[in-house]
Amino acid sequence: MNRNKREKEYYSIDVGDSTFTVLKRYQNLRPIGSGAQGIVCSAYDHVLERNVAIKKLSRPFQNQTHAKRAYRELVLMKCVNHKNIIGLLNVFTPQKTLEEFQDVYIVMELMDANLCQVIQMELDHERLSYLLYQMLCGIKHLHAAGIIHRDLKPSNIVVKSDCTLKILDFGLARTAATGLLMTPYVVTRYYRAPEVILGMGYQANVDVWSIGCIMAEMVRGSVLFPGTDHIDQWNKVIEQLGTPSQEFMMKLNQSVRTYVENRPRYAGYSFEKLFPDVLFPADSEHNKLKAQHVHTHSLVRLSLSPPADWTALLYL
Repeated sequence: MNRNKREKEYYSIDVGDSTFTVLKRYQNLRPIGSGAQGIVCSAYDHVLERNVAIKKLSRPFQNQTHAKRAYRELVLMKCVNHKNIIGLLNVFTPQKTLEEFQDVYIVMELMDANLCQVIQMELDHERLSYLLYQMLCGIKHLHAAGIIHRDLKPSNIVVKSDCTLKILDFGLARTAATGLLMTPYVVTRYYRAPEVILGMGYQANVDVWSIGCIMAEMVRGSVLFPGTDHIDQWNKVIEQLGTPSQEFMMKLNQSVRTYVENRPRYAGYSFEKLFPDVLFPADSEHNKLKAQHVHTHSLVRLSLSPPADWTALLYL
């Protein structure tokens, strides 16, 4: 294809504070979010005849770290295929030569909202359980493929108004390696597992800790461990869950162990105190689940019609 013809395939438009140069098949661009790794907008794809999300990676080649994140996110999204993992629809760059190459656009499925918004709602048992179930299904699929997400948080989990859920943003994900000492600068602070906070070697179970923190936040309506820095984060954990065992202490390097052992000892709170019954919403009247008759797989079959307030929130 000659250069002149290729140039006609793209057009530029200002989206928020950024300029998007995209294929003409994508129209009606609207900003819907931004973060450290890029800006996301919604658009209508005239080829697929559906709404999509387009993420423009923020200066992906400004340094080696950014380049690795961009490459990692693209490769993992291309390789992973699961109903609870965001789907990759297209990827492109408007630049014509390797020398000019600097922008990467990733086209994904468009969802209605992220979990940050959903947490502010009063969810009944069915919806809360179904959302948690889907998170676990998605992360189980990643772990089975040897992938640790490492940055699970409410803003990286998106939902549609029918309660379907998908995990996204693989910029910090990496393949698992048993006993490997990985960087502690992963996972947004509130959702960091102790192994990450204390700079220990860690494995895929750090994602499970993050999901536990997210679940607690969904139930309580507030962050479980709102640390102001990594030291305060550790203090918040032990104050509520108790001082760890000596066996755990022995896995720490000497300087970290000295600090941890010199902290006041805490017994921790009981589950009933952390999650009193009053926090749990009543079952919805139209579809109460009787514990003695429910099998684990029943959640998969639930037809969850969203309440009016759910739909209204998603389309504000």
